Amino acid sequence: MYYLKTYDKVAPEGAKVFPADKYTLSDDVKNPDGILVHSTVLHGIELNPELKSIVRIGAGVNTIPVDKCTEHGIVVFNCPGGNANAVKELTLAGIVMAMRNGFSAMEWVKSLPPEETEAGNKVEKGKSAFRGPELMGKTIGIIGVGAIGSRMARACMHLDMKVIGYDPYLSYNRKSDLKTYLSFVDTLDELLEQSDIVTVHCPLNDETRGMIDAEAIAKMKDGVYLINYARGPILDEESVNEALESGKIKAFATDFPTPKQMRMDHIVFSPHLGAGTPEADISCAVMAAHQTIDYIENGNITNSVNMPNVKMARAEGARVCIFHDNIVGMLGKITDLITGMDLNIETLVNKANENLAYTILDFNTPVPEDLKEKLEAIDKVIRVRVIE
Repeated sequence: MYYLKTYDKVAPEGAKVFPADKYTLSDDVKNPDGILVHSTVLHGIELNPELKSIVRIGAGVNTIPVDKCTEHGIVVFNCPGGNANAVKELTLAGIVMAMRNGFSAMEWVKSLPPEETEAGNKVEKGKSAFRGPELMGKTIGIIGVGAIGSRMARACMHLDMKVIGYDPYLSYNRKSDLKTYLSFVDTLDELLEQSDIVTVHCPLNDETRGMIDAEAIAKMKDGVYLINYARGPILDEESVNEALESGKIKAFATDFPTPKQMRMDHIVFSPHLGAGTPEADISCAVMAAHQTIDYIENGNITNSVNMPNVKMARAEGARVCIFHDNIVGMLGKITDLITGMDLNIETLVNKANENLAYTILDFNTPVPEDLKEKLEAIDKVIRVRVIE
């Protein structure tokens, strides 16, 4: 029996994927084999020796101690694309609300006496203050053209907008596939200078933290519309606030408002609702379940943020999974040890991810009980799993 700890509610459709005769899901498991988490912050938790994986039922993993997990050979998964449509839809709503002054107009109408809200009176006279431009014909710049950004590109193209994108990590083939919907620019500066609307859809990491700062904003058009449904710290708050007050930024739509921004004008905000739909919950939960099962039972890794992605069909016997440093000679040490034990490797796959490597060895027979201990004794081997 495998024990999985749930830190947040898991959609029933995802929980049902786990066979009841093999898995127990509970929020009070003490030494879990795996963790399923949505929004709970896990920094500071104890990583028990049995813990094999943590899956984020969503995309962002900034709430998970990824580096610490890597040191212990614990795979961290996320669910890219599972909530992409939900975020896309809310982003589009935020853009429309920002450009058409929807939030300010609504607050103004609510402030009127009931008798003045009827057609033909004060509403008709005052509404001109809230007029805003259409999307059609405007240039939207998409920073990060992944699962969400690519959906944004398609939607905006169908709204008759000019779409440009910047993503230095996207493959040539993927860019070619998306060129029907947008044009790619080579630098972030080009995107900032050309866009009437700038929307951010990249992950939060050391490279992107504070990426949209005063220098970046200065390169944008006067009266630009800035949109952030990715992660709050990608934008430098002080720089955004100053640009809003000066009018450099015409309006700002965000899923991550700060206390100060909640009291400012020309901001459309929501409480991190981007992925908050029943459909996204189900999609991510089902994806998380399949990834967890395939890793725990087969050692296969899909959509990991800290380990190489590896998938290999099982042979008849035992499977040995080894995390180790990606250095010259490691694979030779592993295979030499196995050969010295008179074991025959049926199939082998080895994949590396920067400084870390992952090796899967399949056998047509069971393996000796002391193989795991001997492999772990090899210098620079991080963790060994034997799956019978």
